[in-house]
Amino acid sequence: MVDGKRTKGTEFSERVLGSLIGGAVGDALGAPIEFLRLDVIRETYGPRGISDFVPAYGRLGAITDDTQMTLFTAEGLLRAYVRAQSRGICNVPSVVLGAYRRWLETQDGKFSDRDITSLGWLLHVEGLWADRAPGLTCLSALRERSGSAQSPAENESKGSGGIMRIGPVAMMCAGLPDEAEEVFYLAKECAWLTHGHPSGYLSAASFAVILHAVLCGKTLSVGIETAQYLLQKEKGSEEVIAAINLAMTLVRQCISCEVALRQIGEGWVAEEALGVAIYCAASAKDYETGVIAAVNHDGDSDTTGLLVGQLLGAIHGFNAIPARWVDGIELRDEMLQLGRDLIEHRNWGANNEGLPICAAEKYPGV
Repeated sequence: MVDGKRTKGTEFSERVLGSLIGGAVGDALGAPIEFLRLDVIRETYGPRGISDFVPAYGRLGAITDDTQMTLFTAEGLLRAYVRAQSRGICNVPSVVLGAYRRWLETQDGKFSDRDITSLGWLLHVEGLWADRAPGLTCLSALRERSGSAQSPAENESKGSGGIMRIGPVAMMCAGLPDEAEEVFYLAKECAWLTHGHPSGYLSAASFAVILHAVLCGKTLSVGIETAQYLLQKEKGSEEVIAAINLAMTLVRQCISCEVALRQIGEGWVAEEALGVAIYCAASAKDYETGVIAAVNHDGDSDTTGLLVGQLLGAIHGFNAIPARWVDGIELRDEMLQLGRDLIEHRNWGANNEGLPICAAEKYPGV
């Protein structure tokens, strides 16, 4: 990633915070119904389906592993930035892998007898230690991975565990429109840390590029066109290209949401989750209706809610997210702090004054 000109402050900040919080809200909205069929959802919550927070994991507004891993992605990227600024060199995917391993240890309970005071602030957030049905592929791939981060995981998984956590790659480059290609390749390498099938990591790369475009104030269509262009250069991209084309065809034909999502798929695999995200974001008139549409279907409701929430939060801004959801989301204050750091990190060390001590303490470059 290289420096560049970014958009004006208020709009820039609104888009980043809207995307981070908006994704978490979509995740929480979908959490209680992740494994339910649409007919059961409607029978339980009414003909419109779920339209507000209901209890999951013992509370309202609970996030899932999708948001947990998204936050660790953001932390890893910020630590990589600190490392690059302080040491002059950094392999970003390797530092992100370290963040995922810290998340893994919270799930495995391996930090219970260790001093974590030097490992950054995120590990001190109690809610991130909760078991929120983590994806088996993410768990197994991180337990088994050793050595370099520069090659795909040794599995054939194309599950949605790679795409659901990748948004912060785009957020780190928000307002820097010339960095689309860098976003694509970094997202690809961060996703393949756990998911070795091209459709898994290329879907994640495509989503990151699309989100990056709207964070830069461009249209969703521009982001989709950029993703399609970059996909043409990649081996094994056929399924991802087909999923994008199907979603856009259904949008242009004004196919109803229920029918469209049944054609796109349930979102358990990455290219289907990408297709749902594109269809719902392109069809939505506002943030609220878009995320409600994104979770009410057969399938991976929390992941599709998160992806659509990130896109629509970036498009419409933080203030477009209903206050009842912002106020009720789990770990709101911690996410707002992380969002502000994603916004402000490029000012750290400006004018050759060195990194602020607080930044180096929060995000140690290791």
